[in-house]
Amino acid sequence: MVANLEQYAGYLFAYFKGERYEDGEQVYFALSEGNNALSWRELNGGRPVLVSTMGEKGVRDPYIVRSPLGDSFYLVATDLRIHSNGDWNRAVTAGSRSIMIWNSSNLVDWSNQSMVELAPEGAGCTWAPEVFRDSSSDVYYLFWASMLDGSLPDTDRYHRMMVAETKDFVTFSKPKVYMDYGYSVIDTTMIEAQGSVYRISKGQNIMLESGSSFYDPSFKLINGSVEQPYLRQGEGPIIFKSNTEDKWYAFIDEYVDRGYIPLETTDLSSGIWSLPEHYSLPASPRHGSVIPVTKLEYDRLLERYGG
Repeated sequence: MVANLEQYAGYLFAYFKGERYEDGEQVYFALSEGNNALSWRELNGGRPVLVSTMGEKGVRDPYIVRSPLGDSFYLVATDLRIHSNGDWNRAVTAGSRSIMIWNSSNLVDWSNQSMVELAPEGAGCTWAPEVFRDSSSDVYYLFWASMLDGSLPDTDRYHRMMVAETKDFVTFSKPKVYMDYGYSVIDTTMIEAQGSVYRISKGQNIMLESGSSFYDPSFKLINGSVEQPYLRQGEGPIIFKSNTEDKWYAFIDEYVDRGYIPLETTDLSSGIWSLPEHYSLPASPRHGSVIPVTKLEYDRLLERYGG
C-alpha cells in the first residue's frame, strides 16, 4: 500500500456526465493538476473511458477503491440509463437490482465488465454502490441505496442503505439493511480519519456523522446540513483527504444549479466546512469518486488517456 503522502502525485476523478447527453451515463476520467485537488483536466479527450454493454447499458456513480496492497483497483457503478426514457419512477420502483464492476492492476487496462445482482427481491433500485475497507480487515463492505417497502404494513417505500461483504468482488454475502432512518437516505460515502469513521450521506440534507467503525450502531450526527450556506441543494457527496496536508475535501453536487461544488475542512470532527476561493473542475461531472495516485500511476494515466 502507498504509505507516504510524498508518494502521491495527484488525484484521479471518475464520474459520469448525466442523462442530458447520449453518452453521459458512462465512466469519465479527469486528472488533477499535480496535487492541486481544486484544478482538473479531462482525460481521453472528454470521451468515456469505460462504456457499459450490459444491463441497462448505462452506468452512473462510478466508485474506485484501491486494494490493501495498492496493486489493484475495483470500479463499481450503478446500472442505470435515464437518457433514453427519462422515466425516474421506473428507475426507483422497478430499476436494476445489479451493479457493474470492472477491475484493473494499473488504472489504464481494465477487465471486461461484470454484472452482479445484489439487491434483494422487491428492491426498486440499486443506487450509488461504494466500498469501505476497514484498515484492520481484509473484507470489503459494499454499500448502496435500495428502495424498499416500509417495515410496517401499508407504510411508504423509501431508500435504505444496504450492505454486502466481499473479498474478491465475485462472491458477496447476503445483503442486509445498513442504515434505516425512516426516510430516504442515499449516496452514502465514508472515510477513515483521525481515529474515526466519517459518514456523509444525502438524507433530508447532506449530513455528516462519525462513528468508531463501519458497523458502529451509534454514529453521531456532526452536521445535518453540510452544503449550507454554500449550496441550495446537494447530492452525490465525495469525500477524500489532501495528499499534502491535514485537509479534507467534500465535493457536493448542486444538481439543481451549478453541479459539483468543492468544500474543504482541516477538522472533520468539527463539521465546519468552507468554500475555496478558486477552483476549476471538469466539465459537467456528476456523482463519482476521487482517489490519490502515485507518480507512476499519474504518468501512466496521462500517457494512455492524454490531457
